[in-house]
Amino acid sequence: MTFTPTQTRAAVWASLALATGWLLSLLAPVLMPFLLAMVIAYALHPLVERWAQNRVPRWLGAGVAITLLMLVLLAVVLLIVPVITAQLPLLRDQVPALLDRANEFIVPLAARFGIELQIDTAQVREWLKQVVTGHESQLIDGLLSSLRIGGSALAAVVGNLFLMPIVAFYLLLDWNSLVRRFKDLIPPRWRAQVQSFLDETDDVLGQYLRGQLMVMGLLAVFYTVGLALTGLKLALPIGVFTGLAVFVPYLGFGLGLVLAVLAALLQFQSVFGVIAVLAVYGVGQVLESLYLTPRLLGERIGLHPIAVIFALLAFGHLFGFVGVLIALPASAVLLVAIRRARTTYLNSPLYRESGSIGAAPGPGPDEPQG
Repeated sequence: MTFTPTQTRAAVWASLALATGWLLSLLAPVLMPFLLAMVIAYALHPLVERWAQNRVPRWLGAGVAITLLMLVLLAVVLLIVPVITAQLPLLRDQVPALLDRANEFIVPLAARFGIELQIDTAQVREWLKQVVTGHESQLIDGLLSSLRIGGSALAAVVGNLFLMPIVAFYLLLDWNSLVRRFKDLIPPRWRAQVQSFLDETDDVLGQYLRGQLMVMGLLAVFYTVGLALTGLKLALPIGVFTGLAVFVPYLGFGLGLVLAVLAALLQFQSVFGVIAVLAVYGVGQVLESLYLTPRLLGERIGLHPIAVIFALLAFGHLFGFVGVLIALPASAVLLVAIRRARTTYLNSPLYRESGSIGAAPGPGPDEPQG
C-alpha cells in the first residue's frame, strides 16, 4: 500500500502534533511559569511598544509595565488577605451562637410537624476550632496540591513568583525579534496565510483583554457600591476583589459571594442582612451574564456559553487552576483556527463534490442559489 504525498505530509504533521502534545504534558509543571510569562508579555507588549514610540527606552518601559502589574496584584492580595484573617476568628466565635439562635426557631417549628430536628452546635464548634486553629497547614498543602505544583510547594510558589516577572521582562525586551525569528521559520508560500491568521488572532485576543478589563472595572464599582448600600463594613475590599476576580469565571464570583455572605453573617447577625447581600450578588450576576459579558466580551470573541463552560472544564482538567485562567483566551485562539478550518472545508472539493451519486452538484456556499 502506497501513500500519496498529501497523505504522507498529513501523517508527518499529525505525528509531530502528537509528539508535541505528549512532550508538553510531561513538561507542564516546568512550562507553566513560562506560559504565564508569555501571557503577561503579550498583554503588556502594546503598552511597552507605545512608550517605545515616544522614545522611552524599551528596558525602562518593560520594567515599569511589569512593576505596575505586580503592584496591582499585590494590592488585590492585600485587600483580600486581611479580610480572611479577620473573619476566621469571628467565624469560630460567633457561628455557634448564631446556630443556637437558629435552633430556637427550628426546633419548635419542626416539633409542630412531629419532627425532631436540632443543630448540634457543640459538634459545629469543635469542627470550627479544628479548621480555624488546628489544620491550617493541611489546608494550605491541599490548596497548593490542587494547583499542581510539584516538588516543594512553598519553594515552587516563591520561585515562580520571582521567575515569571523576570521571564516576562526579557520577553518584552526581545518581543519583536522573537516574532520575526518565528516568522522566518515559516515557509515563504505559507507566510501570507500564517500572517493573516496571526493578525486575526491578535485582534480577537485584544478585544478579549479590553472587554475583560471593562467588565472587571464595572463589576468592581457595582459590587462596592451595592455592598456599601447594605451597610457592610468590608464593602470596599470584598467588592473590589469580586469585580477583579471575575477574570476567573465562576470561581471568582463564588469566592467573592462566600466572603460577602460570611462578612454579612458575622456583622449583621440577621437573615435580612444576608438576604440584602445575596440580592446584590444576584443582581450583579444577572447584570454580568445578560448584559456585560455578552456585550463587552462574548460578542467580541464569539464564544457560545456552552463552549465557555466546556473550555473551563477541559483546560482546568488538563492544567489545573492555571488552565482555568488561560481557558478563554486560548479558546479564542482555537476559535480563529476553527473558523478558518471551516472556511477551507466549505471551499474544498470534498465538500463541493459530496452530493448524491447522479445528482448535479449544488451551488457552493458563496454561489447564488438561482
